[in-house]
Amino acid sequence: MSTLSEERYRSFAAFYPFYLTEHVHPVSRRLHVVGTTLVVACLVLGALRSAWFFAAAPVVGYGFAWVGHFVFEKNRPATFKYPLYSLMGDFRLWFETVTGKRGF
Repeated sequence: MSTLSEERYRSFAAFYPFYLTEHVHPVSRRLHVVGTTLVVACLVLGALRSAWFFAAAPVVGYGFAWVGHFVFEKNRPATFKYPLYSLMGDFRLWFETVTGKRGF
């Protein structure tokens, strides 16, 4: 029998509950939300000011998220195994937080 982390997810709907189990520490979730907010800001600034902000976006986003995983969650980011679903999860968590569905 495999654990959740060993499963191969075939849809984002199946992946997202696993994603949430990897983000239970409140500081980690906050770091993810701050990092994703800064990614959005970098993308806007990249379009309006300088393309250098596009290069900064993944560094800023992953920097905050990975500190959350390695320091607070003590787990390996899902990005390594599920890069697209993990990115989608980051934005869904961010959206749920900024709209008040999930606590900050």
